[in-house]
Amino acid sequence: MSAVSDRLPTFPWDKLTPFKATAAAHPDGIVDLSVGTPVDPVPELIQKALVAAADSPGYPTVWGTPELRDAITGWVERRLGARDVTHRHVLPIVGSKELVAWLPTQLGLGPGDRVAFPRLAYPTYEVGARLARAEYEAYDDPTRLDPEGLKLLWLNSPSNPTGKVLSKAELTRIVAWAREHGVLLFSDECYLELGWEAEPVSVLHPDVNGGSYEGIVAVHSLSKRSNLAGYRAAFLAGDPAVLAPLLEIRKHGGMMTSAPTQAAVIAALGDDDHVRVQRERYTARRALLCAALLAHGFRIEHSEASLYLWATRGESCWDTVAHLAERGILVAPGDFYGPAGAQFVRVALTATDERVRAAVDRLSK
Repeated sequence: MSAVSDRLPTFPWDKLTPFKATAAAHPDGIVDLSVGTPVDPVPELIQKALVAAADSPGYPTVWGTPELRDAITGWVERRLGARDVTHRHVLPIVGSKELVAWLPTQLGLGPGDRVAFPRLAYPTYEVGARLARAEYEAYDDPTRLDPEGLKLLWLNSPSNPTGKVLSKAELTRIVAWAREHGVLLFSDECYLELGWEAEPVSVLHPDVNGGSYEGIVAVHSLSKRSNLAGYRAAFLAGDPAVLAPLLEIRKHGGMMTSAPTQAAVIAALGDDDHVRVQRERYTARRALLCAALLAHGFRIEHSEASLYLWATRGESCWDTVAHLAERGILVAPGDFYGPAGAQFVRVALTATDERVRAAVDRLSK
């Protein structure tokens, strides 16, 4: 076990335990805005698709059914503006976190290889590099990285935790730089359908990639857009030369999405109405929390997309966590996502309307 612990950082969420206890002691109960886990129901048409496929005694395939691949390619073209997407351009995965954590290993990276990710970022990018025993570094501008030995470049737009969105011009510049230097680019776009003050763009858009998917792969998830975090449903889309060997590796590893989940994904990707309804819920919650935090003395930066508000009171993030915990509100400290977040907290929109109203009421007192 010591070898494993040496390779991995301390699991950050364990540090929140005492603050969670403080918040839970509030007379009206805790308002947990620390984790971006959906709380609203799975849309009925998706549940029905899952149930209809429940009698699935045989093994599913790693590549998914042809119907699933049709659903993914159709969505990628319809929603992302991608062109000429075939089954060779897509690959189902068992939730996006699994992919992020194991991608460097599956790509064959190891000591001497470098992985880069944003300065403020989802911690699993670093975990993935550590599991592969590769080197890793955080960046402010990826085009200023030394490309020597850089084998994997992560983008994340919209960002977790900040909600920052990379513009089409920025994405175009980064894709061109990565291709010029032979760096494989993976773009984590799991929050792409949740833009509020900006319209997120995919690296798969032809205006960004010039009509070629060479050297680029986008990561998408149904956890947030369709409330399917419990289903572990996600997929990759991009360069077939990258996806084909990943498919073979994943076949050997048995990394297959369950047959009922595949059926649910087909239903989810074929319906835009439930996404609109969920966006409206988050829009209302975001407006309430934004106003309450600003009135309480917070400053909000970025946050133009995704499911979070990136907020600060100009103090240690842990002082802010304690301050809110005393009011029964639990948030995530910004340093979970890198030292640059030391004075920020991440406030999730993923609480019920009743709990959001409770948080707003407590912040107003």
